[in-house]
Parts: sequence; structure tokens; C-alpha cells
Amino acid sequence: MVRFLVVPQWQGSPAPRAMLLVDGASAISGDLPRAKTTVLDVPVEAGESLGTGVRRLSALLRTRELVSDAMTAETVVIGGDCSVTVAALAALPGGTDDLAVVWCDAHADLHTPESSPSGAFSGMALRAVLGEGEAQLVLDPAVRRDRVVTVGMRNLDDAEIAPLDGLRQLSVSDLDDVDALADAVAATGAQRVWVHIDVDVLDPAEIAGVSSPAPFGLAPAALSAAIRALRTRVPLAGATIAGFAPRSPADAVEDLGALLRLVGAVA
Repeated sequence: MVRFLVVPQWQGSPAPRAMLLVDGASAISGDLPRAKTTVLDVPVEAGESLGTGVRRLSALLRTRELVSDAMTAETVVIGGDCSVTVAALAALPGGTDDLAVVWCDAHADLHTPESSPSGAFSGMALRAVLGEGEAQLVLDPAVRRDRVVTVGMRNLDDAEIAPLDGLRQLSVSDLDDVDALADAVAATGAQRVWVHIDVDVLDPAEIAGVSSPAPFGLAPAALSAAIRALRTRVPLAGATIAGFAPRSPADAVEDLGALLRLVGAVA
């Protein structure tokens, strides 16, 4: 039975209005079945870097403990910033040895503390899934590079280009073929898959509530269809929907149709 874990963490985001992510998580949770939904009481304060290159590290570590205590099998995590996926994978029942990860995001999230211009952990999240970065946050054991599939990535920093080597990459247009994602994941040989969705992977014409919109993104219908096709081929271990940062309640209502379409695809 799918359960929803709402993690309104904002401390991993580099956005000036990062706390809007708390409002976004709350807006989504209002449309989830209450009996199947747990909302974590994550830290509100910014936290300290603790001498590392990761901003707000102490708050991130506390949220990670809360996620670990709450994780169950077949969990859909609602963020918050997209680095909540790293915490979820660290606590995933059954581990990650047999897992593929689909990373749907307009941005690469492949920085380390040394390369990051902001020190924000969400920009390091996929690199942490690969086991590289701040030791207190990286996934151990890491997910193998040949079992990571990126989708819709189109806004990269120079320092993130080399770390893409070895990752399977699907462009926005690749998903014109509804089976392209399922084929890519099946080719990894993984037995289960985790689907991470930062909603900025969608085209800005489809969703307004993102901190860093990137043009020429995916339509919700195309992404939802690809995920549904994937689920017929590879069992879903869980999923994340994150990065929703509406500027007002009215904006949140306008975007919820697209978001709930994604929720339906993963749940």
C-alpha cells in the first residue's frame, strides 16, 4: 500500500525564497488521503554548516533522522527541496543494491561542496546519490552510475558536465516515445526503481510555482505517461515529488492539477 511522507524541508534550497517550499509541500499534502499521509515536523531554523561546505547542514541532518524513522516500503515523498530524496534512499527498506534511480530535473544537481556556488545541498543531491560529496550526507552504499537515468536535464553549470559521464540521459524530446524511459531503466538490469521528480523539469507554461524555471521542459501528460509505462516493466520502490514553491495560495491552486497528475502516476 502506497503511503505519503511529506517532508517540508527548505534548508537544502539555494533560492532566496526557499521557505516557499514549505507552503508547496503543505498545498500538495492537502489533496492527499489523510489516513495514508504522514507530515514530518522538520526543523524551521536554518541550521549551521558545522565547518563544512554545506549550508544549513545541522538542519539537514536532523531532517534525515526524521525521514529514517518514518520511511516504509512503497513511500512517495513530498518535498520540500529535492535533496530529501537522498535521505529517503538512505532509509529505503531493502537498501539500494538492486535499485535504479530516475532523476527528473531541469538541473543536474551534480555539484560537490567544493564546486557549488551556493553551498546548497539540493544542488549536490544527485552527486550524493552517487556517493560523492560531504561524507555526512552521501549515500553509502552509492547507487551505481550505470543505474541512474536523468530526464529533462537542460540547465547545467560547467562543473556539472564531467560528472554526467556514465549516466543514461533522456532529453525532453526523448519522452515523445512513451516507452523510452521504461527501456532505459530496464537496460540497467535493476530490479526496482525510485523516481525523483523536481517539478522544474516541467515546462514553465505548465507550472508557475518553481524557484528556477527553465524553458522548453516536459508536459505533465508526457512525464506521467512515461512513468506509468515504466511501472508496467519495473516495480516502483518509491518516488519523490519536490521543488514546488508557489508564491501565493492562488498560484498553488492553479498548479495543483499538474502536480496531482504526477502524484497519480507514481502512486
